[in-house]
Amino acid sequence: MSRETLKSAARLVVKLGTGVLTDRRKQIDPAQLGQLAAQIAAQRKAGKEVVLVSSGAIGAGMGALGYEKRPTELAELQACAAVGQPSLMARYAEVFAKHDLHVAQVLLTHDDLEHHDRHLNARNTLVTLLGRGVVPIINENDAVSLAEIKFGDNDKLSALVASLLPADLLVILTTVDGVLENFGKANPKTISVIEKIDADIEKLGGATTSETAVGGMKSKIEAAKIVVRSGIPLIIASGKKKDALANILAGEDEGTLFVAQPNRLQGRKRWIAFFHHPKGALFVDAGAKKALREAGKSLLPPGVARCEGDFNAGEVIRICDLEGTEFARGIAKFSAEEIRGKKTARAELVHRDDLVIL
Repeated sequence: MSRETLKSAARLVVKLGTGVLTDRRKQIDPAQLGQLAAQIAAQRKAGKEVVLVSSGAIGAGMGALGYEKRPTELAELQACAAVGQPSLMARYAEVFAKHDLHVAQVLLTHDDLEHHDRHLNARNTLVTLLGRGVVPIINENDAVSLAEIKFGDNDKLSALVASLLPADLLVILTTVDGVLENFGKANPKTISVIEKIDADIEKLGGATTSETAVGGMKSKIEAAKIVVRSGIPLIIASGKKKDALANILAGEDEGTLFVAQPNRLQGRKRWIAFFHHPKGALFVDAGAKKALREAGKSLLPPGVARCEGDFNAGEVIRICDLEGTEFARGIAKFSAEEIRGKKTARAELVHRDDLVIL
């Protein structure tokens, strides 16, 4: 894949982080919000479909409620989100109206995307909004989220939304120009293209020190793993540049490009691979790993060395090698109790059609 191929991207997911939306007072920056909306509006008018995944609700609520640092208590985080979300959407409605565009608020929880029917409903809603020329603005439903405000973060949420649709391109606009070598040193350098996410690339991911944000580059690299396996390229670029999106979609050398894997996963396989919190794992020997990865086989009992967790038949589980490295996910045909009790004979534990190599 070259950057030239990005010119043909027709459906985009654009993620905006808290850092590119707020000022030093932790309030929404009107000028910055306006220029970002103008970039997105220009792409809409060029015929692109754009879904926006926006952080900023908790940051906006923090400013309104007088917090100087991101609170740690769940109830306080939810209170900030509840105050900040309507304020954030009102600002978006105002700035996009200047470009004759309507916006729609879509608040999601992880359960919405894990449950298959709700997963499909969410996709259908987004596709319908796009077809009507609306800009959907997505955020996690932080005010009612039971987990600690985590998908784990909006970088991952944007990757899941891109995979859900699916999109042709995910763009994460942040406060830096991309993935940097020598970050924090005198000679930082933006990496133009990343073809494979290996241990060296993962070492470049650092957590954030922002008082209003979570994630940092580490979460963006984790998001990249999801989308590139789904067959979708990702660009990380600066949201401070007024021509960033235009440059990206013109095929110019803007930000860091994560190259998509060549074979796009089908919708059901993407749902199995990325939209669950697996409740258990099967650890398999080298022969079984090779049969799954190279021969396209189903998982049979003789290859399983051990079973961990408490899961039921029909739930998604991790499939790991004996060193503990997860290399696949699949839908179990038997419960953990049945597998541990060796009540499965030589039946398939995970059918190939229900299994995804990561």
